[in-house]
Amino acid sequence: MHKRKYKVSRLAQKFAMRIRFERERRGFSQEKLAKFSGVGRSTISQIEGLVSSPTLDVVEKLSRALGYSPYELIADEQIVM
Repeated sequence: MHKRKYKVSRLAQKFAMRIRFERERRGFSQEKLAKFSGVGRSTISQIEGLVSSPTLDVVEKLSRALGYSPYELIADEQIVM
């Protein structure tokens, strides 16, 4: 089990929860998502485990691999535009 190096932001927490939810909903392992996204499995594990915050590049790669825009995975559902 990884120990948190720092407290991740609420936004990073929300992104991590959505990534894990969408990954599991599709039946993807972390390895499979890593292959589709071009992001390392250990990076995905660290994000989901709230050990580290993703870079914007990683946010974009993971979002696109799951069929979303980055905004869709971090937007508050309460926001109506």
